Formats: sequence, structure tokens, C-alpha cells
Amino acid sequence: MTEREVDVLAIGAGPANLALAAAIEESGSAELADGTLLLEQSPDITWQRDLLMPWARSQVSFLKDLVTLRNPSSRFTFLNFLHAQNRLDEFVNLGTFHPFRWEFSDYLQWVATSLEHVTIRYDARATHVDPVHTTDRTLTGWTVHLTDGDTIHCRDLVIGGGRDPRIPETFTTLPPDRLIHSAQYRTKITRIPKDQPLRIAVVGGAQSAAEMFYALHENLPASHITMLVRSIGLQNYQSSKFVNELFFPSFVDEFYDSPTEVRAQILDEMRFTNYAGLAPPFLDELYTMLYRQKTVGPQRSEVRAMTEVVGARLDGDEVVLDLRDRLSGKTEPLHCDLVVLGTGYDPRKPTLVRELATRIGLDDVTVSRNYRVDLGTPTRGALYLQGVNEKTHGIADSLISVLAHRSHDILTDLLTRRTTTQPRSTR
Repeated sequence: MTEREVDVLAIGAGPANLALAAAIEESGSAELADGTLLLEQSPDITWQRDLLMPWARSQVSFLKDLVTLRNPSSRFTFLNFLHAQNRLDEFVNLGTFHPFRWEFSDYLQWVATSLEHVTIRYDARATHVDPVHTTDRTLTGWTVHLTDGDTIHCRDLVIGGGRDPRIPETFTTLPPDRLIHSAQYRTKITRIPKDQPLRIAVVGGAQSAAEMFYALHENLPASHITMLVRSIGLQNYQSSKFVNELFFPSFVDEFYDSPTEVRAQILDEMRFTNYAGLAPPFLDELYTMLYRQKTVGPQRSEVRAMTEVVGARLDGDEVVLDLRDRLSGKTEPLHCDLVVLGTGYDPRKPTLVRELATRIGLDDVTVSRNYRVDLGTPTRGALYLQGVNEKTHGIADSLISVLAHRSHDILTDLLTRRTTTQPRSTR
């Protein structure tokens, strides 16, 4: 077991904290960059690891990479990555703004290996965080405990690991080997023999559920797959250019300054721009696949709309789902072998953040415009949250669209605080 002390510690080396790392590298403060460490729980950086199907595309323009909207001349741009990989010409020839998901994932790993001052520690999972106080109860920093027993002390902590998977209560009694959430899809599906004929139910009506439904035809080609959708049917994302302006980084200021009730109304109206729809080209591909099955066969899958799962249980060797038809109100059983959940993520703050708030004594976690948590009193150590602030910073907070500008906001706050406070040991 070892101890280490750094200035800034960021938990998670996904797009959010990599964008911050790039901003810190380009800040002109070598001291800050040399004192910044990112923790990544996996042995490498793989974006959306368990939904990294070879045909899946990013729904966001490559120009909304980690840096371009903040600094188009940065060496960390997606275009520079393509140039370094000798495939810029071919990508341009594709005529698309939407790279394959695996290609954007490769870009993230390239950014990580291109960092010259900020360091990344892999295979490092944080279990919990303790605040560090002086004898007069001034919060001076944080101690992060890792699964291997190591501890890291820091002045400022940035948490950017994303939210916890949401498992609806209906499914919590099912055994783990009969349930796959999208956050575990590729990891678990590869453990099942490809030729095994299974009856599979996919629950959910948004992009991740539809992608798993589509992928299962290749992953388990001998299976029958039923997709259960509570709404009237699978729908396109709202993609109006007028609506998309609400994803501009500049909209964050307007949203943050709005009354709480107005924010809630806007988030509800924007639901179909991200959380309850599919990318139009993929929706067309999905419909075409089902059409081919109906006309030339074999028909091995179906989408059942207006259907909600009201019960789930294990009966002998099979899973039984109680399905309620929202039109008729009737309930009938669906017998299956495996349930795949595209039910998204818990809207609450991540468990790590909630547990830390309890240790600090915070009843509610609120963040400033620059993503710094209000700790109640002036402190030397700060806590920043990335990607979980939709209620105060808008729906784009959990997406790639605002990464570049958000990293600039956090960096500005880090540098400003260092010019107004005196350095002092975190222990």
C-alpha cells in the first residue's frame, strides 16, 4: 500500500476529464499540469466500452471533440488525431460529421497517450473519499482510497465517472446471470455461446436499447428477440437545428440563470432530443431489418409498443415477465431466458458523490456556474462535478457537446483560486 500527494485528482478518464486534462496541459501552468492525476478503473480508455459495436456511430459532430470549440488550433483535436493516424483523407471522403464510436474511442486513448504533463493511472478504482480538515475544521483537501489499498491525497478533486446504471425495481429480484444492463452488454453477451437459442426480452425504447436489440441478431443469431417499448413506438431524436441551439455551450449561462421551475420545464421539453429517441438513420436501418424479416424471413424478432413490464420473476429455469398492454389494460406473461435492459442511468448524483456529501454533512449537492460544489463555508480544497449537473447546467451537461467549454470553466476556477489562496499541505 502506498500514499501519494497531488494537486488535482480527477476520478475517471473518460471524455469529461480528458477534456479537462487537455485544457490543463494548454493552460500555460506547468506546475498545475505536473500536479494533476487522472484515475481510470480500466486497463485502458475505451469509450462506452460495452456498447462499442463496430457499426455504431457517435450522434455528435466530430467538431465537438475534447478541444475544438475551446481552441481550434489545439494539438488534441480529432482532426489532428486522424492526421496522425494517416487516415484524414479517407475520413473526409466519408462525407460525415459522425465518426464511428470505436474511432472516437481510439481518439480518446490517443489524447491520453499524447499528454506530456498530466498523468493517468490505470487499473485504479476509487472506493470512497474522505475530506481532510485542519484542527479548526477548515477543509483543506481530500483523501481518495483505492481498491488495492493505496491512498491519494489532493487539494482539489474532480469527479467525472458518470452516473450509476438504473435497474428498475421490477427487475431487481432476477438473478444476475439472467439480466444484462447496457453498461455490461458486450462484457456479458460474449460469455454466452453464439449458437445458443435463447428467448431474449429487450426493455427500453431509446438508442441504447435499440442498439442492443439490433446487435443481438449478430451476437446470438439463433435467438428470438422481443423489444418491449412503453411508448407508442420507437421515435426519432428531435434534431431541429433550432432545438439543437440549446446544446450550444453559450446556452449554459442562460439555463443556469433561469428559475428552477423554468429549468425543469425546459428539461422536460428537451427529453426527446436525447433520452427518449433514436438517431434517424439508425431508426431507418432498424425498421428495414424488421421489414426484411416479415417479407423474406426468418422472423425472429419483434417490437411490442405500448407495453410495460409490471412484474418479473424466475419460474423454474425461465424468466417470466408480466406485460401490461397499455391500450387494453390486459396483463399477460412473456416467457424468456434473458432480459436486456436499456433503462439508462440513475438520475441522482453517483453513489460516490452522495456518500461523500454525507461525510461532509451536505444535505443537498449544489454546484456553481463553474461546476464547483458549494461546501457551505470557504475552503482551500474544492470539489468539482462533471456530467451530472443537468438540473442546473442543462441537458447537454451529460453529453460531449459542452466538454471543451466546461473544461475551460473548471480550469479558470482552478487557476483563479490558486491566485487568491496560499498553498498549504492537504494533510
